[in-house]
Amino acid sequence: MAKPQLLPLLVAVVVAPLLAAAGARRRPVHLRLYMHDIIGGPGATAIHLIRGAGPPHATLRGAYFGDTMAIDDLLTDGPDAGSSAVGRAQGTYMLSSQREEVLVAAVTVVLTEGAYNGSTFAVAGRVGIYDDATELAVVGGTGKLRRAAGHLAWTTAKVVSEEYMVVELDVHMSVPANAAHAPANGSLSVAME
Repeated sequence: MAKPQLLPLLVAVVVAPLLAAAGARRRPVHLRLYMHDIIGGPGATAIHLIRGAGPPHATLRGAYFGDTMAIDDLLTDGPDAGSSAVGRAQGTYMLSSQREEVLVAAVTVVLTEGAYNGSTFAVAGRVGIYDDATELAVVGGTGKLRRAAGHLAWTTAKVVSEEYMVVELDVHMSVPANAAHAPANGSLSVAME
């Protein structure tokens, strides 16, 4: 029989790994969304909150360090304007370098259709304006996506006009295996794999 002073150590050695393993089980979720960012004209989904407060940007004509936009962009299941709506991308992005063409984005994705209807996930990171693809972090979620973690590829899918761009969000995240029930394969039934 174990001595009384060794019992807490024995419990810690046996139980701690079991608890860690239980907490480590996660379920993968893969979503493919298309964000319609319209920065001017009728139907604009992005507005300037701060414009011209900082020094002029070294390479972007007419832009200033610190320029900040608020967005409420439509999310669809395909890149075309007529594709089915599946949610909104709401947040901000800011011109965060005085010399490079980069933005820092903080966006909450609100899903309004499919298996994750009513759930959200938060995205944060650095976006190269002229990069073909950029990777951002998925840093949390709510509802069926509670405690989401992962990444997404932010890729220009289509440039409709100087004021209208469609961005593909290829999201790879995981949620705790015991999170609120969702499809067994972890996929959103609308435009998601």
